[in-house]
Amino acid sequence: MSLHIPPCLWDEACAAELLRRYWGQHPDGSPRYTGSRFERLAGGGDKPSVANRFTADDVMAVSTLSVTIRARAALRLVEPAAEDCYSDLLEQLPTDVELVDADQDIIAKGGPAWQLWERLRETDDIGPVGAGKLLARKRPRLLPVYDSVIKRVFNRPHNDLTFWSDMRSALRADDQKLVNHLEAVRDLSGIGDDITVLRVLDTAAWLHGKDA
Repeated sequence: MSLHIPPCLWDEACAAELLRRYWGQHPDGSPRYTGSRFERLAGGGDKPSVANRFTADDVMAVSTLSVTIRARAALRLVEPAAEDCYSDLLEQLPTDVELVDADQDIIAKGGPAWQLWERLRETDDIGPVGAGKLLARKRPRLLPVYDSVIKRVFNRPHNDLTFWSDMRSALRADDQKLVNHLEAVRDLSGIGDDITVLRVLDTAAWLHGKDA
C-alpha cells in the first residue's frame, strides 16, 4: 500500500513551520510539546551504553508522546532480567542504518523488529502503540513513530500491518525524493540535523493532523 502524504507536508515552508512550532519553547524554556524531548532525552535511546537494553529514560521518553507504561510493565522492561527478554532482538537491529537503506528482512513480519514489537505489546498491557514508540526510541533511524493521528493523516487501513514497509518504500521511491525533501525541510526549520528524517515526517504529520 502506498503512503498518502498530504500536500502541506510536501510544501517546504509549511512543513518547516510545523517543525518550528513542535520544537518551540515557552518563555521559561519549557517545551511547547513534550514530544520534542523524545529522542534527545538523556542522550537518546540508541547511544552505545544503552542501545541494547531498555532504561527508565526510555519509559520517560515515551511518556512525552502520551504513552503511559504502568509500573509493573516498566519494571519488566528495565530490571536486569529484562535483558534476557529483549536484548537478543535489540542486538539484531542496527543503530546506524536508516530505514531507507535497511534490508526488508529486518522490518518484515517475522523479522527481529517485528518479533520485538510483538514481545513488547504483550508485556503487561503496553499495547501496539506503546511498543512501537519504544522501538522508535531505541532505533530512531530505523523505525518510525506510529499512533492514531499518524494513521489518520497517512490514510492507513484499519488493520495496519505494513506501515514500516510502506514507509521504507516511500523513502526509496523516485531516487529518494522524500528523503531529500525531508532533509531540506529539516535544514529550513533549524531544529538540528540530529533529528532523523523519520521524526521530521512524523512530527510534521502529527501536528498537521492535530491542526486538522
